[in-house]
Amino acid sequence: MTRAVVIGATGQIGRPAVEALARDGWEVTAVSRGGERDGDWPGDVRVVRADREDDAALSAAVGDGCDVLVDVVAFGEGHARQLVSLAGRVGSAVVISSVSVYEDDKGRNFDTQGEPDGFPEYPVPITEEQRTVRPGDSSYSTRKAALERELLAAGDRLPVTLLRAGAVHGPHCRTPRELYFVKRALDGRRRRVLAHGGASRFHPASVHTIAELIRLAAPRPGTRVLNAVDPEAPTVAEIAAAIDAVMGVETEDVLMDGPPAAGVGGTPWSVPFPVVCDMSAAERQLGYRPVVRYADTLPETVAWIEGQLAAQDWREAYPKMVRAYGDLFDYAAEDAWAAARRA
Repeated sequence: MTRAVVIGATGQIGRPAVEALARDGWEVTAVSRGGERDGDWPGDVRVVRADREDDAALSAAVGDGCDVLVDVVAFGEGHARQLVSLAGRVGSAVVISSVSVYEDDKGRNFDTQGEPDGFPEYPVPITEEQRTVRPGDSSYSTRKAALERELLAAGDRLPVTLLRAGAVHGPHCRTPRELYFVKRALDGRRRRVLAHGGASRFHPASVHTIAELIRLAAPRPGTRVLNAVDPEAPTVAEIAAAIDAVMGVETEDVLMDGPPAAGVGGTPWSVPFPVVCDMSAAERQLGYRPVVRYADTLPETVAWIEGQLAAQDWREAYPKMVRAYGDLFDYAAEDAWAAARRA
């Protein structure tokens, strides 16, 4: 047996990661703030309650040491230094980063997308050699870049695999983009407006895809950066149709040329230029092969969202979605736009 410690074990990525490692023969310690046990985990998974912001508690969870430390909730320089401080007791690390660290050749990135002509125009597909944002503490993207910088600089002491995840999807997600189409279907909305002609592509990353990459990286120590996305990047119109199929509804698409107008036509995937990543490096370095496709994972995602919405208002179920996107369901504005268009 080899020992693995997973930080953030009860999050959307942590749950399948623990299960994948345990079923692959690892002796897994699942660390989370609540110390819960997931029902899908094998019985021999050890559960530890610890807040990763507490250095002493995290050190105690690692104990005498482990062969691999998986961190799915790391952000910024502080967390990177915390991990590096454990180098003497940890063989290697696998840490989740994000494709949001990328910027285009004009210096545009996810942080500039709200500015005029500020959305990045990346090459298709994006490889790991694409330039990244300046590390800092001002945004999610810059904090992830700072995390990467610190960990890569300490690669001689702690080998680390950094996985740059795309638009993560699956059960237990606190910001599920699929909510946009699931709630519309539940609300009986049988017409939807899609900006950019419904052709926007923002590469999804299933929790099962990421768990598989973690499983493959764990026994292969090394210092590397790899994209972590699904084998396909469907358009927003294709995603909407796939969710309709799962929910057994039919919806008419109204395609809008150009960006959203007056709050109408935008979705969590709506981007003017494609964000599509290359997975060749993971295939070469880890032997990665696709384990799931987007449409195949939708039933569990939709069922999870429906369960959350059955118990509470969407704003209560997903407060982070409100902060990130505002009112996703301004039906009055959409109806007014449609009426003006007909007139």
